[in-house]
Amino acid sequence: MTAEDQPRAALSGRVALCVECKTLTRAPVPVRWIQGTSGPGTTLYACPDHAVKLGAGPTPDDVIRNR
Repeated sequence: MTAEDQPRAALSGRVALCVECKTLTRAPVPVRWIQGTSGPGTTLYACPDHAVKLGAGPTPDDVIRNR
């Protein structure tokens, strides 16, 4: 039996993929927000170790809107 044959375990709670190391983290830190062209934007997350290196980027609350 290979790993592909095994049923996948359900991950409960908040889980995200780190944009730097590409691993799943259970403590995601939002580091970037990308405005979508035809829909809502996307938030990118990092693990706590890489969040310090990447720094906090713009979030939806940081976007300057023209009035």
